[in-house]
Amino acid sequence: MSKPVIILAIESSCDDTACAVIKDGILLANKIANQHVHEQYGGVVPELASRAHQQNIVPVVDLAIKQSGIKISEISAIAFTRGPGLMGSLLVGSSFAKAFAMGLGIPLIEVNHMQAHILAHFIKSESHTQSPSFPFLCLTVSGGHTQIVLVKDYFDMTVIGETIDDAAGEAFDKAAKIMNLPYPGGPLIDKYGTFGNPLQFKFTKPQLPELNFSFSGLKTGFMNFINNETAKNPDFVSQNLNDICASIQHTIIEILMSKLKTAALQTNIKNIAIAGGVSANSALRKALKENEKQLQWKTFIPDFQYCTDNAAMIAITGYFKYLKNDFTTQNITPLARYAL
Repeated sequence: MSKPVIILAIESSCDDTACAVIKDGILLANKIANQHVHEQYGGVVPELASRAHQQNIVPVVDLAIKQSGIKISEISAIAFTRGPGLMGSLLVGSSFAKAFAMGLGIPLIEVNHMQAHILAHFIKSESHTQSPSFPFLCLTVSGGHTQIVLVKDYFDMTVIGETIDDAAGEAFDKAAKIMNLPYPGGPLIDKYGTFGNPLQFKFTKPQLPELNFSFSGLKTGFMNFINNETAKNPDFVSQNLNDICASIQHTIIEILMSKLKTAALQTNIKNIAIAGGVSANSALRKALKENEKQLQWKTFIPDFQYCTDNAAMIAITGYFKYLKNDFTTQNITPLARYAL
């Protein structure tokens, strides 16, 4: 009987310190330490993030190992996020992973964060059992990225559309900041938008050719709209918060879904997935399900715990890399920018 493959994974690309353990593709533990220090600054402060990672990484790894029930001597390899992300944050995770692997004398596996978001669909757990079959399209949407990816195999991925400027997640957070909502604002727009009329206010959508996105113009248009309305009525935002949130959310999701429909038509692919932090948005998940009925798609939506940054997605990617003997060396360095 072959020895089980146990991957311990570290994720530290931004402001969440995470560790997960996977055994033969099955998730045993997935722990995350959030950083609340950034809330008072209205966004992630890189220096504070890296310091918090240094404080959190040992307790989080210890907790994940204890919850998984494994012995440290049973770990087959250490996987870690190489990039993209904040350099200081990545350095903490990669340095810990390298030291841990060296100390145990086991292989080291580097993982592309965006690739891992897509492969999160293949995590096996009690609540997550159905995975897409190849080929499929994945709309990967987060605070830093917006891409449509053609996925032919675990490691055969092609970006066929992406933002030429800002990401959809950033547009959500910027809109929230313009309305003076606390950080992180994206989930609050989702929350308030549930009670609003998505057609109450109209915002201009960019007219880009092919499958690329743009959100900078929408952000500027939204800022001008809020400034103009509050000049006439200082209480405009508070009096219309639900409708404003519903309307800006509706516009962003229409932009995303329009390009995704075009991509599905061009590729003749009906297996459609979403991934990344914004895939937790309830309106996006609802829109995907509506299109599933209308266009005969087969859709795949990750569990909430696999939408935002997490180590389970790093672990499953590391597992597939382990099966291919795709290891790295101790000379590896993190990359703030790391193309898919």
